[in-house]
Amino acid sequence: MKGIIELYKDIVVQIATPYSTGTGFVLPHEHIIVTNEHVVRDNSEVVIEGKLIAKQMAKVIYLDQKYDLAFIKAPSFHLEEEITIERIQQLHEGDVVIAVGHPFGLKYTATQGIVSNTMHIQNDIQYIQHDAALNPGNSGGPLINDQGRIVGVNTFVIQNGNSIGFSLPANYLFDTLSAFKEGNLHEATRCNSCSNIVFQKAGQGPYCIHCGSKIKYPSDAIPYEAVGIPRTIEEILYKLGFQVNLCRRGPNSWELTHGSAIIEIAYHDQSGLILCDATLCLLPKTHIQELYEYLLKQNYHITQSSLALRGSEIILSTIILDRQLEVNSGSQQIKSLMKQADHFDDQLVNKFGAIWKSDD
Repeated sequence: MKGIIELYKDIVVQIATPYSTGTGFVLPHEHIIVTNEHVVRDNSEVVIEGKLIAKQMAKVIYLDQKYDLAFIKAPSFHLEEEITIERIQQLHEGDVVIAVGHPFGLKYTATQGIVSNTMHIQNDIQYIQHDAALNPGNSGGPLINDQGRIVGVNTFVIQNGNSIGFSLPANYLFDTLSAFKEGNLHEATRCNSCSNIVFQKAGQGPYCIHCGSKIKYPSDAIPYEAVGIPRTIEEILYKLGFQVNLCRRGPNSWELTHGSAIIEIAYHDQSGLILCDATLCLLPKTHIQELYEYLLKQNYHITQSSLALRGSEIILSTIILDRQLEVNSGSQQIKSLMKQADHFDDQLVNKFGAIWKSDD
């Protein structure tokens, strides 16, 4: 199992939009990333990042609301191992499966479970029911059997359902891929009325050529425009030199990388608070008491920010009130947070043996 899990670390990617975050997986020979349609919905481009893929914008090239599938154009990279999609459904109740995910804000996860039902029918579509733990950010990740083959695409989970998850069987994916590849990776969508895949062609218009129903291609998505406080936050990020569209991580959430620090910005509109957390490093194995004393002493001296723990992570936080937010002062506060983060992470690692987060 360990070798299988390690293999999928190379092809599982994080996906983020202004509306949601999720998971996808690369099929190198097809030059596409597979995910759920609901992960990329209303976006012509999304942010992708993986072990072998640098953070970048990537184009959505296929939408399929019927099977909740979407394809994203993948950058080229070389993979030694073959990724196999199980064309014929050979799962049985009691079989072991692994659900793999890598949502933004969480580490790569692989959870093992048992198939409890291979014929769960919903809206005339067959799903695999299993108990491999899923969370909303796992949407679009692969479900793998004990031979390392893709047997499904993780699609949804029942809230408070004791790890009851559902995956679209891989034969649906295989058939969709086969039909999509006939269009040479041109932009396409599945018609909700007649279920045919329709490829975008010049002068064709927004109607299905088979049944005449109105259809929507990925490029028809209206570009996202932030408003209100999120707009001001994005103006601040732009002023500080960040590529704003690469920073978006779902509703009212952004992530920046500055040096070795990862800075998360989240706007909570109900409370009016903008929380800015810089993850510095991880707790060391030794000298923990001395490190705690250092953090407490520093909190006595620094202003506008505070050092704290979040699990094993050492973070530096700043809180901004939305009613006080404006571009110049907000830029100064986040710039100050980045400068302090640069100082404290070096101190914590060099003096107390804290662990760089990238080394974990």
